[in-house]
Amino acid sequence: MRSYDLAELLLTELHRVDSPHANAPLNRRLYHTMRSTILAGHLTAGAQLPSTRDLARDLDLSRNTVMSAVGQLAAEGYLTAQQGSGTYVSDTLPDQRPLTPASHARSRQAGAESTNSRDLSQRGSLLTQSSGSQQFEVQPFAPGAIEFTDFPIQLWQKLQAKYWRSLDRDLLDYGQEGGYMPLREAIAQYLTLSRSVRVKPEQVLITSGTQQAIDLTARLLTDHGDEAWVENPCYWGARRALQSAGLTLRPVDVDAEGIAPSAADWQRNPRLIYVTPSHQYPLGHVMSLQRRRALLTFAASRRCWIFEDDYDSEFRYTGRPFASLQGLDEHAQVLYSGTFSKIMYPGIRLGYLVVPPDLLEAFNTGLYDLYRPGQLMLQAALTDFITEGHLNTLIRRLRVAYQARRDELARRIQQCLGERVSISGQDSGLHLCLVFDPAQHVDDEAIAEAAQQQGMTVRPLSRYYIGEPQQRGLIIGYAYVPTERVVPWARKLCELIRQRLA
Repeated sequence: MRSYDLAELLLTELHRVDSPHANAPLNRRLYHTMRSTILAGHLTAGAQLPSTRDLARDLDLSRNTVMSAVGQLAAEGYLTAQQGSGTYVSDTLPDQRPLTPASHARSRQAGAESTNSRDLSQRGSLLTQSSGSQQFEVQPFAPGAIEFTDFPIQLWQKLQAKYWRSLDRDLLDYGQEGGYMPLREAIAQYLTLSRSVRVKPEQVLITSGTQQAIDLTARLLTDHGDEAWVENPCYWGARRALQSAGLTLRPVDVDAEGIAPSAADWQRNPRLIYVTPSHQYPLGHVMSLQRRRALLTFAASRRCWIFEDDYDSEFRYTGRPFASLQGLDEHAQVLYSGTFSKIMYPGIRLGYLVVPPDLLEAFNTGLYDLYRPGQLMLQAALTDFITEGHLNTLIRRLRVAYQARRDELARRIQQCLGERVSISGQDSGLHLCLVFDPAQHVDDEAIAEAAQQQGMTVRPLSRYYIGEPQQRGLIIGYAYVPTERVVPWARKLCELIRQRLA
């Protein structure tokens, strides 16, 4: 390439306003421009560059700027300098231009789709085809920041500061034995008293939340292609985690007594069963004792595992929380999972998994080797938060606040919509499930979209189903809505729904 042709090309690229390096120093911009020109094949292997003096003159740049860029390219192997001869494009570069993303996609096997996710596996494509955070997660139904006024932030800061001041170096390491043992002991005592879980401290593994617990369980107890039962409708996070583990999901219908396997289901041999027995997500039903016993008997006879997701059992507003499914298990087939994200704040990312004794060694190894858990400082502070009684105090305060919001929201819905809708799952939890009469043929996705346009976030029930939705409705979260804002926003939401129903 002639000197003035090269200079013209470099100048054109150098001053592109849409360049990702447009705000970089001039020598770095020139470096990136020359590097891209070489990689694109405009300067072929063996081509001689003009002298730095000539190139600086043609580009109207200082010689130091040009020498800096050329020196960096030479150091990285793109250029070679020959004493007394000049500077050349390295002959170790490929002769042909690299494949562009489009041509690379076309070079894949026939029949493969050329999309932005061309390099994803089938599992990756399935996992990312829609975003759970945008379509499924229960968020505040009114706008604004999440409410954390009920959380004792100053106390929490004080507990954490104590451990940072002490600077116990052991707390700066990975958690190699399933987590901070004092926290595991505190959780074991808490679960024994409040949830009737049969547990010893060593059975408790500290996780980063329910998602990690599901992922770890799937990796250690199932193989690619194994069948996993999930409730239908199902929590999107569990569904995604199990799918990404390569499991074949079998959706099992849910009725008023929880998961309701059909006669055909009872004849199958799943490897894993995922359930939310204390408060089915999202419908809110409680699994009956008869159904619990039947499921446990089935799991024991088939030698399959049950994953019990007990995500919000602390927030039951009528009577005591129901005992866990794990507490009824006589054959050690149940893995029990819980989280502190619903009680304290989502970003704490601390949960726990109770595993059967004979799986403990394997799960300890898997947890450490796969995830390298840490946050022992945070775990130590949480231990004090529990043992000093602050957790129980916070749960009682939140239960009162959430019940008031739930009552007000349910009352407004009943007053405005009457018998045209039904509410399920309102005895506990952090959301209401508003179910429409099937005869009305309501488009819950359209209502959710209309609510979004008015600044409210609700989720369409139909999106939680695998396959054809059996019911349509709305999932309405109330935990993060300040009590004084429930009434005006509930009125606004109900009016929108009433208009759509009309």
